[in-house]
Amino acid sequence: MLRKTSLAVMAAVAGAMMAGGLATEASAKNCVPKAAEGTGGTEENAKFQVYEALLQATDWGAWAAWMANGTTPGYKVNTVKYSCKKGGLGVTCRGQTTICKL
Repeated sequence: MLRKTSLAVMAAVAGAMMAGGLATEASAKNCVPKAAEGTGGTEENAKFQVYEALLQATDWGAWAAWMANGTTPGYKVNTVKYSCKKGGLGVTCRGQTTICKL
């Protein structure tokens, strides 16, 4: 009897671990890479334009919430990697990130 209980517990633990792995895999499917470009008079303004474009390309509601209160409900925006250059109308920045739907 004790052996059957131990096997049942081990099977339950293994099942929970597999389910956790599936949940992680499923959540990764809800993530998409995004890229955008922005131009501004300063690097800060250009990065702002990039971030806006990233959110607009994902969900206009998330963009509106971010503009209103700095949050992106329903989404996790990973750290944006920027590459900026001066020239033309000021500064042009390109940004890349991964955005995940929660």
